[in-house]
Amino acid sequence: MRTQIKILFIIALIFSSSAIAQLTSTQQAAKDRGIMLFNQYKPAETELRVAAEAGDPEAQFYLADELRQKNQRMTAEAQKWYEASASQGDYYSMFKLATTSEDLCTVTSQCPQGSKKPSEWLDLLIKTATPRAMTGDGEAMAVLYNATSDIEWLEKSASSGYAPSQWLLANRYAEGKGTFLLPWKKAKIEEELLKSASEGGYPPAMVEYISILFQRNDLEGARHWWEVAAKTGYQNAVASYGAYLSHTPDKVGYPIDLVKGYALISLLEELDGGGNVQVYVEGKLPKIAEKMTPAQIKEAKKYAIDWKASHPPLSFFPEKLGL
Repeated sequence: MRTQIKILFIIALIFSSSAIAQLTSTQQAAKDRGIMLFNQYKPAETELRVAAEAGDPEAQFYLADELRQKNQRMTAEAQKWYEASASQGDYYSMFKLATTSEDLCTVTSQCPQGSKKPSEWLDLLIKTATPRAMTGDGEAMAVLYNATSDIEWLEKSASSGYAPSQWLLANRYAEGKGTFLLPWKKAKIEEELLKSASEGGYPPAMVEYISILFQRNDLEGARHWWEVAAKTGYQNAVASYGAYLSHTPDKVGYPIDLVKGYALISLLEELDGGGNVQVYVEGKLPKIAEKMTPAQIKEAKKYAIDWKASHPPLSFFPEKLGL
């Protein structure tokens, strides 16, 4: 067992000591913008390619994902970039290569020939993530859960404080996964996980936790978390927070603030690449505007500019391991 552990740590050391490219400020800016566009469901290939070609493994992963999604299947170029990223130890790329059999390319019999079989990538993924997980890395534990479907890894990841895993574990428990000595406490455990994930800054968990608070009529708590979630840039939260502030409708009891509500909804106009957001904006913004004066609308436009400058970019927060 000790020999196996040593081997795993040697593998991790090889990857951690690999020469990962140091990006110039221009390349880093392109990478950051590319990831932002990707998270907004907008074309991001041009920006991501700048950093990917400079050797950045994370940019290579996102570029590969962008190409695969654009073509709706694994392509030779997407596989090339996944492999370039995986060769530098990126286990998200390894996961995508390991799950090629679930890709549309298998249906069309157009899967490109890779340097390894999916089963070999899965084996390498487990060997790469395991030593990191053994040091308490919650993200590595989450990757191992996705690779093995062993819920104990997800539970360990959640216990380590990794917020996305706390959110996912709450959902898995709600689906009937896991065992409980006291089954009637399951709902309470799910709520505690969502609360911890919210406090850990994961916005999808905040929205689900808000639902629980709303059901028990804890409107003060709901108001708090809608604001916190909106400040992360999460599209869902920005849309709801803006609507509730402008009382279109009034669901949680915010004092009406047409200026701020209009500003937040107007920010969503830039999400024209997907998610059906434009339909929402086109239906909501005129309803708020009809209650406002020209001066208020002008003020709202300025508020929107200030908000965008001082908060994270809008995002749909897609999961990196999503297929």
